[in-house]
Amino acid sequence: MTSATPIAPRADPAAPPARRTLRIVLPAYNEADNLPSLLRGLQQAMEDSGFSYEIILVDDGSRDRTGAIAEEWAGALPLRLLRHPVNQGLGATLRDGLQAALERAAASDVIITMDADDTQVPGLIPRMLQMIDEGYDVVIASRYQPGARVYGVSPLRRLMSRGASILMRTIMPIRGVRDFTCGYRAYRADVLRRAADRYGAQLVDQAGFQCMVDLLLKLRPMEPIIGEVPMLLRYDRKGGESKMRVGRTAGDTLLLLIRRRFGR
Repeated sequence: MTSATPIAPRADPAAPPARRTLRIVLPAYNEADNLPSLLRGLQQAMEDSGFSYEIILVDDGSRDRTGAIAEEWAGALPLRLLRHPVNQGLGATLRDGLQAALERAAASDVIITMDADDTQVPGLIPRMLQMIDEGYDVVIASRYQPGARVYGVSPLRRLMSRGASILMRTIMPIRGVRDFTCGYRAYRADVLRRAADRYGAQLVDQAGFQCMVDLLLKLRPMEPIIGEVPMLLRYDRKGGESKMRVGRTAGDTLLLLIRRRFGR
């Protein structure tokens, strides 16, 4: 899959309501060291909660066994594997995962996005779903809510991340959002579908990690109700090197904010 297309037909409103399904989108690049632990955690969390779910893993041209591990787990989990023949970046990978989720999603479904590096705890999903049930359209797992904890991240990177949060809230504030960059989110499927209808292939058109910020900025004119839950971020158990280049990502995000702020 290399491009996004206008989104999926809607369900027949006269049909009887179906059981809600969670569509869990995992963009993955060279995550062979981390994927088994994450998939075990998701399996446990879903079985404990009794949720109906589907995992959509998009392998972004990995050079390790990421795709092979996903195939091995597909027999034990409701896992659908999509592959990019070459690495295209987080933006294209997220775009294709969301497109695949929306192709099958009913309006009542919830789409979860997570990192595939096993730093984000699947046990938080029931709390995020509870907030969706309470009326929120988007729920973000946040590093900046009381009770959040972060392990394995250097003090300098924590300081830069918090400074970026303050800057984003100053330039392009979104009610209810303090953590603009975290990729661990729950969306009502009907909200993402309306956004996809509005933006088409441009819904996710940023190549790098700034795509997570841009998606919130795209939702902003629709005035969704957004909330946050405190997250436990476990970088201390991540295997392999970080894919994020902090300096470049900060610069790209700042340029994006300036363009969006001044309507370009």
